[in-house]
Amino acid sequence: MATELKNLSDYDTTSVPSGKGKKIGIVVSEWNNHITYPLLKGAVETLLQHGVKEKNIPTIFVPGSFELPLGAQKIIEEVDAVICIGCVIKGETKHDEYINHAVAEGIMKLNLKHNKPVIFGVLTPNNEQQAIDRAGGKHGNKGIEAAITALKMLKL
Repeated sequence: MATELKNLSDYDTTSVPSGKGKKIGIVVSEWNNHITYPLLKGAVETLLQHGVKEKNIPTIFVPGSFELPLGAQKIIEEVDAVICIGCVIKGETKHDEYINHAVAEGIMKLNLKHNKPVIFGVLTPNNEQQAIDRAGGKHGNKGIEAAITALKMLKL
């Protein structure tokens, strides 16, 4: 869904299942942390608002988005769901295509292997301004959307 048409922070609170009693891990890329840390904040605040206790939100940091699937694999056995947060900004080379494909495939494989939600909360913008717009800017916060997705997937 095109973010330009939707604010990532807008959602119907009544349609979100409670996170009470759930443990949701978050794996965060340190690369582009001026983007990923606001995404983390949005995810944590949203989980807390929906009943997940702070002690039930273990958070680990990895160097970059490429490392998100391994970080998620390390924590997946001790949680009900994992949110992966990262940001890969398109550059002058094709590095973003390789990283984004590898991360998406790694996260998808973890979902299927462990039969648990592993959420793709990774921004893949063309430029830094697009990332800022999706990390609490004019298009909302993808971290909030990722937290809501985790709660909804746990309800399945």
